[in-house]
Amino acid sequence: MVFATIGFFALAVCGLGAVSVLTDADIIAVPGLGPVPGVTGMLAAVVAFALMLWSTLRRQHPSFVATIAIALVTGLAHLAGVWAAVLIGVGNVIIATAVAGDLVRGGASAVLLLAAAIGAWGGIALRRTRAARPRWPWEGDEDE
Repeated sequence: MVFATIGFFALAVCGLGAVSVLTDADIIAVPGLGPVPGVTGMLAAVVAFALMLWSTLRRQHPSFVATIAIALVTGLAHLAGVWAAVLIGVGNVIIATAVAGDLVRGGASAVLLLAAAIGAWGGIALRRTRAARPRWPWEGDEDE
């Protein structure tokens, strides 16, 4: 679960950076907001991803269909975190809603949805295959 969560975060940061470079614009392009809304949104997304993945991986045989729910909840948590941070920082519902709308229209939310789906799929795949640490052929000889 930790590996998948870190993977999601890395993919999200990389993807958001790529969107910013390709569009030649900031992800949150409202002057005076600072980094707090972005950090708050990403923190909310990571927590939502980890909690949703944890609840999925608790099942005996987790389903890959859960990746859809994990991705949607993660994306919505990111939007809610950014929206709340902008609302607290600026005190204007219209600006907060416009920022959240720009995230959706600008592709940032799509990047987060895709990163969450890939991360969740990887975490579920690791659980279903019962992956363990790699072992050398000579390890465990002392047990014989």
